[in-house]
Amino acid sequence: MQSKVKINNKKKIFNDPVYGFISIPKEVIFDVIEHPYFQRLRRIKQLGLTHNVYPGALHTRFHHVLGAMHLMTKAVQTIRRKGHEITDKEEEAVLLAILLHDIGHGPFSHALEYDIVSGVSHEEISRFFIERLSEELEGELDLALEVFKGTYPKKFLHQLVSSQLDMDRMDYLNRDSFYTGVSEGVIGSDRIIEMLNVVDGNLVLEEKGIYSIEKFIVARRLMYWQVYLHKTVVATEYMLIHVLRRAKELSTNGHDLFASPALNFFLKNNITKEDFISNKNVLEQFARLDDYDILGAVKVWMDYPDRVLSELSKRIINRDLFKIKISKEPFDLKDVEAIRVRVMQDFDLSENEVKYFVYSDKLSNSAYTEHKENINLMMKDGSTVDVSKASDNLNISALSNPVEKYFVCYPVTRSKKAKQLTFKHQ
Repeated sequence: MQSKVKINNKKKIFNDPVYGFISIPKEVIFDVIEHPYFQRLRRIKQLGLTHNVYPGALHTRFHHVLGAMHLMTKAVQTIRRKGHEITDKEEEAVLLAILLHDIGHGPFSHALEYDIVSGVSHEEISRFFIERLSEELEGELDLALEVFKGTYPKKFLHQLVSSQLDMDRMDYLNRDSFYTGVSEGVIGSDRIIEMLNVVDGNLVLEEKGIYSIEKFIVARRLMYWQVYLHKTVVATEYMLIHVLRRAKELSTNGHDLFASPALNFFLKNNITKEDFISNKNVLEQFARLDDYDILGAVKVWMDYPDRVLSELSKRIINRDLFKIKISKEPFDLKDVEAIRVRVMQDFDLSENEVKYFVYSDKLSNSAYTEHKENINLMMKDGSTVDVSKASDNLNISALSNPVEKYFVCYPVTRSKKAKQLTFKHQ
């Protein structure tokens, strides 16, 4: 009689368009990927509404975290090869930490962080998810949680997950570049990972990797202005923020809006960090939210009697977006007020309603921050120096200074689209 061989069917592979085949290196990682909390990431786009500008930007956070985990396996191999100990349990922990670093993102996350939840970041929600998963898996994620929070003694493990040289950035720059078609974002992630090392417990880059890291920093700056903070993307995101803000205002005032049970929960309740801590149901409700909840509601809200909610919803669904002007200098307050008055007249809006149609704010882009877990180069003599000081590229030092731009965003009636407003600056 033939003996049956137990097949370990947890050793799956994914075919990734950026890296090729990605394998699942640990059984517990398979268990986490199979969990409904994690599968939700398939239903959350990595770049939110950016597909309104770059039609190919439809990849998900599921894609991204698998890619970041793949790069983490390479980083662990590199650091081990250079004589630094990473135990099997530590490897498992750092892989789980990077796999779960974005699990706290909601649909259109940065838009939701304004109003759907109050005063709680996606990083904190990720921590709540990791804690809950570790409870379910009888403590198997406790070490990963320490690495994620940065409390584990080997600081370089946390720095691989969250720093200015982490595997998160290594993946999203290449991935977002791939799906948007913006080639300026392509970086030499393999070269950078090959140059990683550890000095005094901290992650560093060997000196010969300096040109790769210069390109990495420049690519990040370009991707922010060309993709993440592209003016049309900003306009669309602010429109969605105000749709949700109006929906929440109406819901809390007793209006019965169409919404999925999970979305309805967050529209009717002012959820804070303390609620996540004290009430387990809050995290469960959040785990049921994805892009479909928001877009499904916005489609229905197009026909809601409230003219503010319906007008904004129609414009988002039909891509009839607001005009946006960007400037290096703040806009004159008188000019912004003139826009408000004109929009009120053109659309017959009240003082309370016009705030949902005219937005003025500031954008900030910092490609590299010297004082925040800076990127250190390991020189040939073993000393370390900040990359901005070691680089012979004067741009790197300049890129450490944040660039701020200002915008004003407002609707233009179809009959007046040809008219141009002129602006003065303060």
